Amino acid sequence: MKGIPQISDAEWKVMKVIWTKSRCTANEVIQELSSCTKWKPKTVKTLLSRLVKKGVLGYEECHRAYVYYPLIDEEECIKEENRSFLERVYNGSLNMMLVTFIKEARLTDKEIDELKRILDEKKE
Repeated sequence: MKGIPQISDAEWKVMKVIWTKSRCTANEVIQELSSCTKWKPKTVKTLLSRLVKKGVLGYEECHRAYVYYPLIDEEECIKEENRSFLERVYNGSLNMMLVTFIKEARLTDKEIDELKRILDEKKE
């Protein structure tokens, strides 16, 4: 996991589009993000460029347009982000994080039962 660079919140939005489509042009990313951001096309292109420099995205030129594709799996990035968050916020203590989330969350009986089941499985 050490080889996965930090990805900013804005870069995550771009990556989610690319992970969903698997290959797309800058214009397709711009179009997709236009419904949920007010970013100018230049902003999206800057984010794509940063992601290429970080080694998260690859690209190829196709008919005078760049087609971007992910070099890192979404699941790997999520795992790294979780690890980084846990380390930064909870000093690596999974127990402290879980206790905080569980105390703050409104859980249904079904969700509580599911958590109990998962913890019981961990005991075995």
